[in-house]
Amino acid sequence: MSLDAVLSRIDADLDPALERLFDLLRIPSISTDPEYQADCDRAAEWLVKDLNAMGIAAERRETPGHPMVVAHVDGDGPHLLFYGHYDVQPVDPLELWHRDPFDPAIEEVDGQKVIRARGASDDKGQLMTFVEACRAYMAEHGKLPCKVTFFFEGEEESGSPSLVPFMKENAAELTADVALICDTTMAAPGLPSIATQLRGMLKEEFTLKGPRMDLHSGLYGGPALNPLREISKLIASFHDETGRVAVDGFYEGVPELSDELRRQWADAGFDETTFLGRIGMSRAHGEEAFSAMEQVWARPTLEVNGMWGGYTGAGTKTVIPAEAHCKLTCRLVGDQDPAQVRDALRAHIEARLPVDTEVVWHGSLDGAPASVMDTSRPEFELARGALSDEWSREAVFAGMGGSIPIAGYFKTILGMEPMLIGFAKDDDAIHSPNEKYDVESFHKGIRSWARILDALGQAAP
Repeated sequence: MSLDAVLSRIDADLDPALERLFDLLRIPSISTDPEYQADCDRAAEWLVKDLNAMGIAAERRETPGHPMVVAHVDGDGPHLLFYGHYDVQPVDPLELWHRDPFDPAIEEVDGQKVIRARGASDDKGQLMTFVEACRAYMAEHGKLPCKVTFFFEGEEESGSPSLVPFMKENAAELTADVALICDTTMAAPGLPSIATQLRGMLKEEFTLKGPRMDLHSGLYGGPALNPLREISKLIASFHDETGRVAVDGFYEGVPELSDELRRQWADAGFDETTFLGRIGMSRAHGEEAFSAMEQVWARPTLEVNGMWGGYTGAGTKTVIPAEAHCKLTCRLVGDQDPAQVRDALRAHIEARLPVDTEVVWHGSLDGAPASVMDTSRPEFELARGALSDEWSREAVFAGMGGSIPIAGYFKTILGMEPMLIGFAKDDDAIHSPNEKYDVESFHKGIRSWARILDALGQAAP
């Protein structure tokens, strides 16, 4: 089957593909707000109808929350499952948008055409790159070079409460040779990337109790213990002067970077000054021994997300608070065990409690390990070669600072290796006002998936 014909069709049909994407973007499928239940249903129905129109058997599957969309198309090559999500983040604060977030339009920014709308990048635009690649392939050849299962979710932006039960109940139907996910960014502008490392997560919260009640700072100021002051000392003890986490046992399971990954990342074109300058930083403030890229992609963190206590209203209240509170999260890498990290963190704090204080831990273990993909599988190099051909630049195996739970679920629940390939950019403003997706990302994303499908199909025994 001719790949050139498919790529030519994609080029010729770009405008109709954009119109289809705009139709989907006009649906305000905000999953976290019950007021948009009907719109989430409408987005699922739109996808079912679009896939059915391509000759693909698609169904809406009900869940306790928003529906899933599942579709199947036969092919001669390996079995691929493609995952995406049709729900979007809320648009607040609305006044910061330059236009209606659900009235998509093409705008020009710094000489580049962009699609401006909520969900343009996360994840409707990315999801449709794969759908459009399949549409073009089927239009040219009447079939796909691989067997494909489509799996679209409507609750990703609200915690995916229905996802794990649905996957377990439908494991036989959903299991394939490899899972494809298009919900990630490129390592640098114009640099095609396959995310092969995702950081895990540990959440923790504690209260430091001191006096039996809030105290008058005149009557007790001096001799009374102040929990805010003491919790500040505890927080300061989490890191040493080089930015390294100073909790014993924290780094157990953290791997060293391979020479090959270091080579790929060195050639990635990552501009540390620009990356940090966007957020008003002049230098990296993590572990001094690692670059900003390595800190984000390959190193664990311990971050203070919130600290509070005492009086925080307007004016002054002369009080010594009875207790202070702290919320923490850890991003995990490699083989770090969330339970072991939690135990190490708690032991660190409990060993440093001052006299007349008590620590109260809130909640049970809330965490997930990092995901590290098996890049020795042939699909990864085939996909990397296809991406390199499309973008005329060597694609890289990249890390990601965030956590994408679905990737881990594919491994643990379905026993599948996930391959994360996305075409978003760091400046797409996902989850923020004025979200955008470059037209180039959409166009070349479609072409990229066509090349990947072809490469995987041609390599099948």
